[in-house]
Amino acid sequence: MSPVQILDVAIPSGRALLQGSLVMPPDALGIVAFAHGSGSSRFSRRNQRVAQFLNQAKLATLLFDLLTAEENTRDLVTAEYRFDIPLLARRLTSAVDWLGNETVSRSLAVGLFGASTGAAAALITAADRPHSVAAVVSRGGRPDLAGEALGRVRAPTLLIVGGWDTDVIALNERAAQRLSCEHRITIVPEATHLFEEPGKLDEVSRLASAWFVRCLSAAGA
Repeated sequence: MSPVQILDVAIPSGRALLQGSLVMPPDALGIVAFAHGSGSSRFSRRNQRVAQFLNQAKLATLLFDLLTAEENTRDLVTAEYRFDIPLLARRLTSAVDWLGNETVSRSLAVGLFGASTGAAAALITAADRPHSVAAVVSRGGRPDLAGEALGRVRAPTLLIVGGWDTDVIALNERAAQRLSCEHRITIVPEATHLFEEPGKLDEVSRLASAWFVRCLSAAGA
């Protein structure tokens, strides 16, 4: 069996160069790009935990920074970039296009995993790249911030929300009403917004893994 490939990558997006880590298990079934939110980065422990689950399920993963180092430093003070959904979506779309052009990834179906505001970016990218994005999973996300793009999403979409995250449950339910693609809302009982309770993030990881394996395997076939 070939070893897992771990590659440091740099993804161009406009004038920005976005740093990332690409993990390629042997015989990968597909690849999942992560869109973090709320000031997080490719070093997010939560996203890294989910990515490990996906890798074990023979899914490749791309964790990358949606903001440059300079933008991130400014955002820590002003929070001006983390809610700039059009910017985040453009950066994620650049990553999807990049995956489609790279030798190691271009044959793989692409899924998007979005957290918080990153979920809105993922849905906008899915709407703008219907032939490239085969599945979307949102973790504690704000799909409502995708606006009119919701009605254009064609990729099967799973919205995962913590049972104690009542405000976000309501926002997800309203957003789901605007989706015409295959979609599902899954509530993880006794979990808050960040799924910090014991075992809850692992439950998110299992749900996401099953969704991506099914959808990306079908798209790849």
